[in-house]
Amino acid sequence: MARWSGCYDIERDDSIVLHVHVQPRAGRTAVVGRHGDAVKLRVAAPPVDDRANDAVRELLAELFDIAPTAVTLVSGATSRVKRVRLVGVELDALDARLDAAVDDTGGPRAARHS
Repeated sequence: MARWSGCYDIERDDSIVLHVHVQPRAGRTAVVGRHGDAVKLRVAAPPVDDRANDAVRELLAELFDIAPTAVTLVSGATSRVKRVRLVGVELDALDARLDAAVDDTGGPRAARHS
């Protein structure tokens, strides 16, 4: 079983809906690891004027090497718990890229644009 199993749903159109738990106003933008049935993300942006949501979209687009327009917020616009649709990401790539984003000790590896 994949490490990230339970943190996403596969839709009929083969898109992936990723469950994320977001910590806004963090010191840096990074993928932290698993938080229950979600992927924990830290974003430096504050939760004001959709800036944290934009930072989540940018982080996920960069992580999965897809266009920012291929990342859409499904639910949780004003919550830390969000569901984000990813179009054009293969399931194997999802697991591999999430694993690569978190180091072996479970600590975050910062995104390039932190």
